[in-house]
Amino acid sequence: MSAAAFIRITRPHNAVVAGLTALIGYLIATGTLTPPSLLLAVIVALITAGGNVINDVCDVDIDRINRPDRPIPAGEISLGGARAYAAALFIAGIAIAALTPPLCLAIAVINSSILVAYAVRLKRIPVLGNGAVAYLTASVFLFGGAFAGIEGLVRNLSLAAITFLATIARELLKDAEDVDGDAAGGARTLPMIVGVQRTGIFAFACACGAVVVSLLPSGDWWGLLYLAGIAVVDLVILFGAFRGLRCTTPGCVRESGATSILRMGMFAALAVFAIAAVI
Repeated sequence: MSAAAFIRITRPHNAVVAGLTALIGYLIATGTLTPPSLLLAVIVALITAGGNVINDVCDVDIDRINRPDRPIPAGEISLGGARAYAAALFIAGIAIAALTPPLCLAIAVINSSILVAYAVRLKRIPVLGNGAVAYLTASVFLFGGAFAGIEGLVRNLSLAAITFLATIARELLKDAEDVDGDAAGGARTLPMIVGVQRTGIFAFACACGAVVVSLLPSGDWWGLLYLAGIAVVDLVILFGAFRGLRCTTPGCVRESGATSILRMGMFAALAVFAIAAVI
């Protein structure tokens, strides 16, 4: 077992970005950052890392075929060692969350449980797995806001809802891209049940829902400047979802770049909310 393997299995870039996102959630809720709020980044990074490790534990058989270079199939970390490591990361994250408001602690415990459930079972259930990913992505903003109390959480509800709906749209289109590979791996996704075209319609409907939520009055920053910025974001989200809506085959969805465009739209929405909160 090497130290490098223990770092690599956590997908550190992914964990750090998630931690920084929690800080942005606090910034949006309060308009500022404080030294204690740095705990948010540490907690989210640890729990995200734990989720990444337990995901590799549950996918070890698939990774032996598709990703033999990953630490567990490569023999750099034993299966038992990875399980213990995941548990330690979750425990550390929750222990630090105990130093934060009860609302933050509750979200940390719930999200840790969902990450384990997703790795073990939920990812294999159509729509429910997509919903779990969408919730986990959106809840980082709720976690950041909750550090400022229930009022902070409420201030972040709009961004969380936009993120939830846009993430579902993106996850469904990602499934549409991967129909061939998922079929070969024995997975069961929504596009495999209802087809790529109907999945695109559902994804577009979710994107439209995100746009509607973005225009609802929310927060002290809601006004002409916010609406001007979010209108651009909404056009990007709708454009991405529309690109997927036109497709009837997995290859078409891949070539459309719909999932990448939706990801850009989500990052742009985050930027608009952050800027609106501090000016």
